[in-house]
Amino acid sequence: MKFLRIIVCFIVTLTYAQNRKIPVDTMVVTTHTATVKGVNFQYTATTGMQPVWNADGAPIATLYYTYYQRNVKQKEKRPLIFSFNGGPGSASVWMHMAYTGPKLLQIDSEGYPLLPYGVRDNPHSILDIADIVYINPVNTGYSRMIPDDEGKLPDRKTFFGINADIKYLAEWITTFVSRNSRWHSPKYIIGESYGGVRVMGLANALQSNEWMFLNGVIMVSPADYKLYGTNQPVYSALNLPYFTAAAWYQKALPRALQEKDLLDILPEVENFSIQSLMPALAKGGFISEQEKLQMAQKMSYYSGLSEKAILQNNLDIPTSFYWKELLRDKTGHIIGRLDSRYLGIDKREAGDAPDYSPEFSAWKHAFTPAINYYIKEHLNFETDVKYNVMGDVNPWDKTNDNTRDQLRQAMAQNPYLKVLIQSGYYDGATTYFAAKYTMWQIDPSGKMKDRFTFKGYRSGHMMYLRQEDLATANDDLRTFIKNSLSFGKVAKYE
Repeated sequence: MKFLRIIVCFIVTLTYAQNRKIPVDTMVVTTHTATVKGVNFQYTATTGMQPVWNADGAPIATLYYTYYQRNVKQKEKRPLIFSFNGGPGSASVWMHMAYTGPKLLQIDSEGYPLLPYGVRDNPHSILDIADIVYINPVNTGYSRMIPDDEGKLPDRKTFFGINADIKYLAEWITTFVSRNSRWHSPKYIIGESYGGVRVMGLANALQSNEWMFLNGVIMVSPADYKLYGTNQPVYSALNLPYFTAAAWYQKALPRALQEKDLLDILPEVENFSIQSLMPALAKGGFISEQEKLQMAQKMSYYSGLSEKAILQNNLDIPTSFYWKELLRDKTGHIIGRLDSRYLGIDKREAGDAPDYSPEFSAWKHAFTPAINYYIKEHLNFETDVKYNVMGDVNPWDKTNDNTRDQLRQAMAQNPYLKVLIQSGYYDGATTYFAAKYTMWQIDPSGKMKDRFTFKGYRSGHMMYLRQEDLATANDDLRTFIKNSLSFGKVAKYE
């Protein structure tokens, strides 16, 4: 018996004492059923790794993906969507497991995680009308760089930067489309948060470098480094409508505003932000004391903050200060960055910024077990490599960010291409009004403005976590896809 135990231990050691690494090129295929909009259908899930190659044809990285296809006879006219999250450094878990995919994280109707963590069917998934590919960029999910024959990893600059990221992902998508015979399919790219920067640039890279033309670009709670990277106080005016929304939800506005519906208030605040506050901030220290006081009074009315706190910040309110300050003298709670419906508790009520993001903490400890369970138990993909919900992609090169203009150029060259932007009113990281501003700035000529659509929702950064918005946002995607199909239309300007 002792000898047998030794043999068993030896076999176990041989089984597990191997280098922990991911396959460079592999896939696992499973079949499933879904019910969406009351219709039951079968679909195929293909999950695995597809390489990124260098100019010499050697693999330098491999990306983990999940590809869902509804089982239909003719796929030529079926839309294909490539889905990204952001970060940069975020896996594609969020929209995969909570928005457009066939399975959902177990959450309540307002989007708060439930114990025990798990997954359930998504009755609102867009898989009924489109096939979806969830892509994890390098160092996210199971995606990793590949060492050469001498064990040396490629230069991180090949992957970790605005333009590097766009370049290799465009090439990867082209390989995927060719491998899966999807060149005839209408194609869409969707990106959340930093993914908004990514897909703006990808639209042009796919068309100009890969000769792959798109029907649609979808930006979910998009980030825009042209705003966030400037440190210009004038742009803080774009945050005021978000402050109003967060304060309205937390019942921190004056009664005259609190008694109104949120959507009846926001147009008024948006107008004040552009017409009055932005010009006032542009004057800096040379604004008159009278005008400065008038601005502070109106900002207090719209934000729930005191005039004193606003004046102490010279009308330029950092969002981090707002999350700390709004409820400081009421309940002492902080509010969430990505979703300001969430409350948190800091060590001290004093300070200029929260200790942590309560909503992100809640999401991470719910999504991480769910995606690991789902990949292994439902998709049958087995590996000892860690699934990086958030991966190391630093330093990230933010220079030469021309993605706004790259999207404009792609739209100008492609009369079919339309854009949808979706944002949550309670998102304090990439605010909904900043997303509108980005939309306005993409095409200064205004000649393509009828090809843009903006949709707002009563939730946060991941607006789809709230059940009502999950249904509405997916329906908005369906409408956008149907309206941007171009079968039988001539690609020309009239």
